[in-house]
Amino acid sequence: MPQRRVITGRSQEPRQRFAEELRTLRLAGGMSLRQLGERLGWDWSLFGKMEKGETLGSPEVVQALDTHYGTPGLLLALWELAAGDHTQFRERYRRYMALEARAVSLWHFAVSVLPGLLQTPGYAREVLAAGGLKGRELEQQVEARMGRRELLEGEEAPPFRTILSEAVLRTPLRDAGEWRVQLEYLGDAAERPDVTIQVLEQSAGLHGLLGADVWYLLLPEGRTVAYTENGYRGELIEDASRVVRLQKTYDAVRDLALTPAESRKFILRMLEEATCDPST
Repeated sequence: MPQRRVITGRSQEPRQRFAEELRTLRLAGGMSLRQLGERLGWDWSLFGKMEKGETLGSPEVVQALDTHYGTPGLLLALWELAAGDHTQFRERYRRYMALEARAVSLWHFAVSVLPGLLQTPGYAREVLAAGGLKGRELEQQVEARMGRRELLEGEEAPPFRTILSEAVLRTPLRDAGEWRVQLEYLGDAAERPDVTIQVLEQSAGLHGLLGADVWYLLLPEGRTVAYTENGYRGELIEDASRVVRLQKTYDAVRDLALTPAESRKFILRMLEEATCDPST
């Protein structure tokens, strides 16, 4: 069988190939990023980030580019391949972690699991083990997660707010002792000046953040990015319009939650119930 010949030098990795195609088409048209932004009505920096592979942009933006370049459906098809490429999830998380380290303020919503920034070693170990980790890899991940907590410590710690669905606090660890340790840690964290914890009771009803944990990071340059995560995948969102929509949803959910003072009382009640449970 003859050896397969490489026809082009372009990347075979979907996200990178999409970025390369965007840049190639723009340069072929002799247009700057700023001119492209003015022509299509979007901030030119968005196109720069898309060409660098930092963000994929929205389908609406890509469709506009297809029309502008006269490539009906081509860019959208490449965008769909890039968006569906599961090998990108780990890379997106690494980029999220780099942004988290720079954040000057963080907001979070938890569907079913406490945020890593507020987990104790026992909680982190059980959660990670439930996800299939074991042995040395498990211990390494627990240690790494504990290292993240340093972000909220010290004089330069950024303000952190989390809204916890009641289900998070109604799902105990198998180890009752570790569960009490976690609740105690959570109650103590709620007293820190830069940490705000709110509980969203089940009686609040349906809301716009069902189904996924969401993180919002305010960066030093003033822009906000979001990261959504469920048990199988995560998505880093940098497109300003999508982030704004998510922020509005977060604000609506925050209005439904208990106040920080009421939330701390709720956590302490959970701790009291866990301490008094005769089965323990």
